[in-house]
Amino acid sequence: MSAVNTSPESMSIFSPQVAARFDALVEKYPLRRSALVPMLLYAQDEIGYLSDSVIAEVAQRIGITELDVRNVATYYSMLRFKPAGKFNVQVCTNISCMLRGAYDVYEKFQEELGIGHKGVTADGLFSLEEVECIGACCWAPAIQVNYAFHDELTPSGVPEILDRYRQQVQDKEKNA
Repeated sequence: MSAVNTSPESMSIFSPQVAARFDALVEKYPLRRSALVPMLLYAQDEIGYLSDSVIAEVAQRIGITELDVRNVATYYSMLRFKPAGKFNVQVCTNISCMLRGAYDVYEKFQEELGIGHKGVTADGLFSLEEVECIGACCWAPAIQVNYAFHDELTPSGVPEILDRYRQQVQDKEKNA
């Protein structure tokens, strides 16, 4: 009869790689709670959003309450409590982007995807957000899809961007 492994890592909802990252973060900071925001970002990247289970495990790992985690997480607009699409499109509408046509670009994304702010397409492939700033003012108007930037956009370039991401999925399915 084999022994049952009851270590915290064996019960984690995260992959061993992300759990190891969490352990390294907690060791890195003099105060464990300083690791909270990076942990939430890594958790969101792996799980897709901050579920109740994510919040509970992160709180346990840092040694704070779930309410403490929620209080911090709700402050940051880049943290989500609902699943996003496989490709999360963030259209910056801050001043530089706005002055160079960001709202026209945003409207084209709405039209092409058939969703509005914080919406997710029926197939779960895309989600769309209007955001305040993505730090690309010199190349306005700009968007971010997951961690990739697209800059100096016009509404006419929107279908091509969406087609590239659709093509990625099709290519991956062909090679699977």
